[in-house]
Amino acid sequence: MQKRSRKRESDPNRLAKSIVDQAVTDEQLRAKALEEGKNPAAVSLGRLGGLKGGKARAASLSAEQRSEIAKKAAGARWQRKLDGKDSATDT
Repeated sequence: MQKRSRKRESDPNRLAKSIVDQAVTDEQLRAKALEEGKNPAAVSLGRLGGLKGGKARAASLSAEQRSEIAKKAAGARWQRKLDGKDSATDT
């Protein structure tokens, strides 16, 4: 399966804002970790681990388990369509 990468904004102003927002968010995470008495480096590593968790979980599942999870997800998507909610953004 092909990896998907984030697409950066083509507008330089929006790109600059997204970079600043990301930096501020990272800084806020570090500040919150310090307030709670946690090691900021460990918090950053934990965040990275959380981003990798889905791949690790999929690798540990058997083909039958993955199939059951996929069927359940497909059933939920079809149920949403049958209920008249066509997109995931509808609530």
